[in-house]
Amino acid sequence: MDAGHGRAARWRTVGGAVLRVVVVWVVSTLTLLVLAGILPDVQLQSDDGDSITRTALTAAWGAGAFGLLSALVWPLVVRAFLLVPALVLGLLVFFLNGSLLLVALWLIPDGRGEADPDNAVVVAAVMSAVASATSTALAVRDDTAYRRRLYRLAGRSHTRAGDAAARPPGTVFLQIDGVGHDTLRSALAAGAMPTVAAWAGATHRLAPWRTDWSSQTGASQLALLHGTNHDVPAFRWYEKDTGRLMVSNRPASAGELQRRAAARTGYPGLLADGGASRGNLFTGGADQLALVLSVTARRGLGSRSRAGYFAYFRDPANATRTAVSYLAELGREVAQALGARLRGDRPRVPRGGLYPFVRAFATVVERDVVLAAVMGDVLAGRPAVYADFVAYDEVAHHSGPHSRDAVKVLERIDRCVALVAKAAEHAPRPYRIVLLSDHGQSFGETFESAYGLTLRDLVRVCCGLPVPRRVRHSPSGAEARGALRTALHRPEEGFEPPPGERPARGAGPIVLASGNLGLVSFPDVPHRMSREEIDRRYPALLPTLAEHPGIGFLLVRSEEHGSVVLGPGGFAEAVDRVTDTSGPLAAFGPGTADAVRRTDSFPHAADIMVNSMYDPESGRVHAFEAQIGSHGGLGGEQSRPFLLWPADLSPPTADGEPLAGAEAVHAVLRRWLEESREQPPSPVAPRAEEPPAPGRGPHEPSTAGAGAQEPPGRRPEGPPAAEHRAEGPHTTGPRAEQPPVTERVKDSRLEERDVGGLAVGDGPSPDKNG
Repeated sequence: MDAGHGRAARWRTVGGAVLRVVVVWVVSTLTLLVLAGILPDVQLQSDDGDSITRTALTAAWGAGAFGLLSALVWPLVVRAFLLVPALVLGLLVFFLNGSLLLVALWLIPDGRGEADPDNAVVVAAVMSAVASATSTALAVRDDTAYRRRLYRLAGRSHTRAGDAAARPPGTVFLQIDGVGHDTLRSALAAGAMPTVAAWAGATHRLAPWRTDWSSQTGASQLALLHGTNHDVPAFRWYEKDTGRLMVSNRPASAGELQRRAAARTGYPGLLADGGASRGNLFTGGADQLALVLSVTARRGLGSRSRAGYFAYFRDPANATRTAVSYLAELGREVAQALGARLRGDRPRVPRGGLYPFVRAFATVVERDVVLAAVMGDVLAGRPAVYADFVAYDEVAHHSGPHSRDAVKVLERIDRCVALVAKAAEHAPRPYRIVLLSDHGQSFGETFESAYGLTLRDLVRVCCGLPVPRRVRHSPSGAEARGALRTALHRPEEGFEPPPGERPARGAGPIVLASGNLGLVSFPDVPHRMSREEIDRRYPALLPTLAEHPGIGFLLVRSEEHGSVVLGPGGFAEAVDRVTDTSGPLAAFGPGTADAVRRTDSFPHAADIMVNSMYDPESGRVHAFEAQIGSHGGLGGEQSRPFLLWPADLSPPTADGEPLAGAEAVHAVLRRWLEESREQPPSPVAPRAEEPPAPGRGPHEPSTAGAGAQEPPGRRPEGPPAAEHRAEGPHTTGPRAEQPPVTERVKDSRLEERDVGGLAVGDGPSPDKNG
C-alpha cells in the first residue's frame, strides 16, 4: 500500500514538473510572438510570409532553443567571465543573453528566425524575466517545486531535510550597517520594519551596546568577526613606522588588518569550521566567501569572494531585475536630492558626482547578491553565516539617519530579513537568526558648513601654512564606496607613499577625517609627538583646537603627564585620571573615559586625536567630512548600536548592563555559537499539512498571519522594542512545531514577487521624495 502511494506521489511529481515546463514554454512562445509583432527587426517568418500555425511553431522552436541554451550554456559562459569587473559583468549579461537568443533563432530550420542585435538584447531580457516569473508563480502552489526553485535561485544543490535530525541549530548573523538602537526602535514603532517588530515584541530581545571610540565598521566588524580591534584608531589613519595610509574599506588595508588580528589572537575567526561570510570587510575565518573586501584583491577564477557574483548572475532573470532596479534607484536618488534642494532642507550635503551610482550599488547590487548568498547558505545548512547589509548606512550618510529616504531603505531591508527567515523554513537544519549593527549614526551639520573651513584648513592656518583655495575633499568613508571601487577593479585612492619613501622633513601635517573624529599626524617626526613638542613648533595649534566651538576635546601625548585630554576653558587632565564626568567628556556619556584610554594605548594613535563637539539635547555632532549622518567618533547614536537575539539564548550580560566594546560583543556571539553546537539535535517530523481555509483549495497558499507583514504604518502588537524574555524555542527549520521567529511569517512560501529574482521592492517609491 505504501509502495503504491510512493509510486503515485513520484508520478504526480514528475507530471507536475512536466506540466510546469510546458506552461513556461508556452508562455515564452507567446512572449516571443508578441515581441516579434511589436519590434520591427525581430522576424519569425520567411520573406514570403507564413501561416499563423507556422509562425507559432517557429516561435515555439526559438523559445525552446533559447530555454535550453539558458539552462545549459549560460552558467558556463558567466563563469568564463568571472575575471571581468562585477558591474561590467552585470551589464555584459544582457549582451551575452542577447547572443544566446541570436543563436537560438539561428537554430530555427529554414532560417525563419532572425533579429537585430539591439532588439535581441531586449527580447532576451524580457523573455528571461517572463519565464522566471511564470516558473515562480507555478512553484508557489507546490511545496516541492517551490523548494527546488529556492535552491536554484540560491545556486545550491538540494539537501534532504531528513539530514537535519543529526544537526544542531545553525546561526545567521545579519548586520544592518549603521542602524543605531534608538533609530531601530523608532522604525519599529512607525511600522517600517514589521518583520523585525514582530520578533522584538515576542520571540527576541533587544538591547543596545557601546562601541569603542572608533565607531565605524572597520573597527567594529574586525572585532566582531576576529575578536580584536587593537590598534585600529579610526576609519583611516597614518602609520609613521611604515609611511602607510590605512583605510578600512581598501582591500589591501582590510587584508592587513585581518592578518594582524589573527596574529594577535591566534584565532581564525567567528566563522571558522564551515561558516560563510557575505558582504563583509573581513572573512571571519569562513570557508565560503562572497563580496568580502579583505580578499577581493585576489585575482583569478578561483577567487572565492567573486563566486557570489557568479551564483547570482547565473540566472539571467536576476541580471535583468537588478539592472532595472539599479536604474530605478538612480532615478529615486536624483528625485530625492532634487526634492531636498527644493524644500531647502538643512543641513544638506552635495549628492552629485558618483554618489548616485555608489548608492544604487549598495542598495541594489550588493544587497541582492548578499541576500542570494545568505539564502543559499541557509539552504545548504551552513553552521554559521554572517552578512552585512550596507544600504541604510550609505543613504543615511547623505540623507540623514532619520530621513524618509533612509526609512524607505529600512523597509526593504526588513523584507530581506523576512526572505531569509522564510528560506530557513526549508533548510536542512533549524536556524537561529540574530540581528545586530556595528554602529549607529549621529546627525548634524558638517564642520565645514558650520564654520566655513575644514579641519585640515584650520590645522594648516594654526601651523602658519598656506591654505589652498580649492581643497580636495576626502572621499566618503562609507563601506559601499570601497566595495564599488573593488567591483570595478579601480585603483585605491588616497595618499600612500611608495615602499621605502617617507615625506620630507618639514612637510605639512596629514589631517584625516573619520566621521566626527579627526586625526592629525606630523610625518616628519618618527614618533608620536608630545604636547610639549607641538607647542614648541606650533604654539597656536593645540590652544586653538581645544577652544574651537566645533571641537569637543583633544587627546595628545604629554612628556610630563603621559597623555592628556584637552578641552575648552583651559581644561587639561591626564588620561589616567579622567572620568566620564570630567570636563568636556561629561557630555559624551558612560564609557567615554575608558574608550579614550584604550585608544591612547594604540601604537598608531595619531599625534592629535580630535573629537567634534556633541550636543546631548539635540544629539548633533559635526562631521569632518561631507556627511550629515556620520559615525567614527564619540557622541550620540553613533556609539549605541543594537543587538537583537532569540530569547532562548543566554543574555549578553548577567546584570543587564550594555556590552562595552565590539570585542565584548564578539565573545557573546562566540558563546551563542557554542550553545547552538552543544544543543542536542531535535527529531525532525514531517511538516504538518495546514488545513485549507474556507474558500481556499487544499493547494492554495495560505495568507494567514503576517508574512505578511503588517501594513506599514500599523504598529505591531506589544512593545515594539520590548527588552524582555519570551518563552518558547527560537529556531527556524523543518520541524513539526511552528518556529516562533517566524510566527508572524507563517506561510512557508515566499511571495511571488519575492522569489522571482529575489525582489525586495525596488519599484518607484510612492513617497514624495521620489
